Amino acid sequence: MTVGFLFRLAWALWALSWVAASFWSARSVKRAAAADTRLNRIVTIAGAVLLFGGSFVWRHASPLWSIGTIAAVILGLLMLSGFAFAWWARLHLGRFWSSGVTRKEGHRLVNTGPYALVRHPIYTGITLASMATAVLRGTAAAWLGAAILTAGWYVKARLEERFLRKELGAEAYGAYANRVPMLVPFLR
Repeated sequence: MTVGFLFRLAWALWALSWVAASFWSARSVKRAAAADTRLNRIVTIAGAVLLFGGSFVWRHASPLWSIGTIAAVILGLLMLSGFAFAWWARLHLGRFWSSGVTRKEGHRLVNTGPYALVRHPIYTGITLASMATAVLRGTAAAWLGAAILTAGWYVKARLEERFLRKELGAEAYGAYANRVPMLVPFLR
């Protein structure tokens, strides 16, 4: 088994567990307009294709460097840390989680646990895992994919924030946003 295979396997297991857990979510009572979320979905797919399959997209994509065993282990731990942070956030949200931009039954502002560190910890965790994967792959396509994914999460986070300010109250969400960084812990 190669290191690349182990990374792809970890991503596949994470994605399968993420999809399986989507059935454990409260009923949505309001959704953001489909047109508002369509761009994010396209960007996410494009980023993932480049991150994971960039060498298929660009036939001449060769690694810019090679990673030794110790670096691969460190990158693997960073990737797993990103997955763990995203899962902590998802479990902390409980039935309020949604893949889309929605308000759930009984929805309230969650500002504890990982949400006390950043306002969008799921995106922070996925970004960390994506960056670790891009470093491991070491191709321009992988780096571009990770950058596009990160930009996509940022755009979706901004959309969520506009939606949540309207749905949960501008004062409450604004105070939270002033106190807690958006995506990078301790960075104001």
